[in-house]
Amino acid sequence: MVIFILVLVVIFGALIFVVQYQNSKQLEGVDNPYNKTDLKQSTIDQLDDEIYQNQILPEELASKLDNGDDVTVYFYSPECVHCQRMTPVLVPIAEKYGVDLVKLNLLEFENAWAEFNIERTPTMVHYEGGEESARVVGEQPQSNFEDFFEQEVLAEE
Repeated sequence: MVIFILVLVVIFGALIFVVQYQNSKQLEGVDNPYNKTDLKQSTIDQLDDEIYQNQILPEELASKLDNGDDVTVYFYSPECVHCQRMTPVLVPIAEKYGVDLVKLNLLEFENAWAEFNIERTPTMVHYEGGEESARVVGEQPQSNFEDFFEQEVLAEE
């Protein structure tokens, strides 16, 4: 019985090592904006995807807000089905309107949920002068995002 348990422990240890090794190999030669190497697989899968570029780290966002900057942030999780449907719709709209939409991956930075008062994903927040001025929560029709950019983000400029 003891030998069986030892074998299981060794197998699980080897499996963990192999997965970590594969993840580190996947990160080689890829732009990793997260400043950490223990990324979840769903995040790793998005590293080369154009629509998931322009990432912001929680400490960078906090600094911008402390400085009173204007910023529009898309809070999402790579594992959220609503985010998976909305990101390919939302990002091109932001580009069409010339909005510098930064993205914050809540799967990788779980403390950001509380820090930025996010209750569910996807959530897009516009900060004006470092203070929240508008928010869109959940899966929305395309027209709602267009209205958000026109009325909340671009109207402030």
